[in-house]
Amino acid sequence: MPAGNDRTLRANRALDAANFFLADVRDGLGPYLAVYLLTEQRWDEARIGIVMSVATIAGILAQTPAGALVDTTRAKRALMIAAATIVTIASLSLPLLPGFLPVAVSQGLAHAAGSIFPPAIAAIALGVVGNGAFTRRIGRNETFNHAGNAVSAVAAGGAAWLFGPVVVFFILALQALASIASVLAIPESAIDHELARGLHDAEAGDEREQPSGFGILFTCRPLLVFALCVMLFHLSNAAMLPLVGQKLALQDRNLGTSLMAACIAAAQVVMVPVAMLVGARADPWGHKQFFLAALAILPIRGALYTLSDNAAWLVGVQLLDGIGAGIFGAIYPVIVADLMRNTGRFNAAQGVIITALGIGAALSTTLAGIVVVKAGYSAAFLTLGAVAAVGFVVFWLAFPGKPRKPSAKMSPEGDQHPQ
Repeated sequence: MPAGNDRTLRANRALDAANFFLADVRDGLGPYLAVYLLTEQRWDEARIGIVMSVATIAGILAQTPAGALVDTTRAKRALMIAAATIVTIASLSLPLLPGFLPVAVSQGLAHAAGSIFPPAIAAIALGVVGNGAFTRRIGRNETFNHAGNAVSAVAAGGAAWLFGPVVVFFILALQALASIASVLAIPESAIDHELARGLHDAEAGDEREQPSGFGILFTCRPLLVFALCVMLFHLSNAAMLPLVGQKLALQDRNLGTSLMAACIAAAQVVMVPVAMLVGARADPWGHKQFFLAALAILPIRGALYTLSDNAAWLVGVQLLDGIGAGIFGAIYPVIVADLMRNTGRFNAAQGVIITALGIGAALSTTLAGIVVVKAGYSAAFLTLGAVAAVGFVVFWLAFPGKPRKPSAKMSPEGDQHPQ
């Protein structure tokens, strides 16, 4: 086997492992934080929503700079290792420093560090496999990511049932160590760093295009439409699982974390085949159609949550999250790569999209917490579903039917030619 092919094979296998073990690390404590604060620290829903939003806003400030840094640096593996370390230390500090300010600061640090993972993973994938195989590689990334989340959720649920909610902190630490080893296993020589930022492969005798200016992030109209709809998607989606976790915890404090783990595992199991489907069929079926499907799931899910408080029903409805979130995670880097091809700003544009994601998520938990306190859980679920319905209409009407690929010399108005 040629040396280049061997490096690529090893890089792909290491990417599989990195995505599997980073599954929990890149999201920190995620929805477990709400259950822990509600059941162990006795916080109310509004206070939980505020601290989660404050932490998310701190992470938002790091998103676009993180993407720009990934574009320019060749130390992508070192960045990911540093981020995994910070997320783990910040999360492990919670049981020791459970006050409002320490929790907000530690989770802000975790969110800021976590902003490195999405662009870095996507950049390394693009730098290893190239544009032609990128959609399938992203689908494979998400498949292993969701499989890792499912395994971790099952382990966390069983361990929490035996030892209590605090055990999730130690599981996160073990995941972080494994993720660091996996990242180190990616051969540095297998990563084409110019290709990883969205510049084309240089043909024999050709020169690579030069990166475009940062203004392209604000003049590419399809990118801005997509960013708006991503914000609406997460404004609708982000608070749904924490709200379900709170309802389950209020029914049975001792089983709250275990039932939350069941919700997460159920969704992640569904996400695995969904991510595989996106990776295999997104190019021939259309990227726009997949994201529309992800948006359409959310109003249905929100309405179904209001029909029963039965734990089995709530966990069953959570399966729909596997469809919506599974599609989103696999399709958004592909859409951004199409829009930013030849510009050299692929990861900076990912930062813009993830910033929009973070804004939506921050507003989501605050909005949901306020609505729950004022009108109850059912009103909160219906409100969140209505937000996604608005996003569906906007994306359907305003986003082009085919991905569009700007050149590095795109006009100031952002005009592009369809693919």
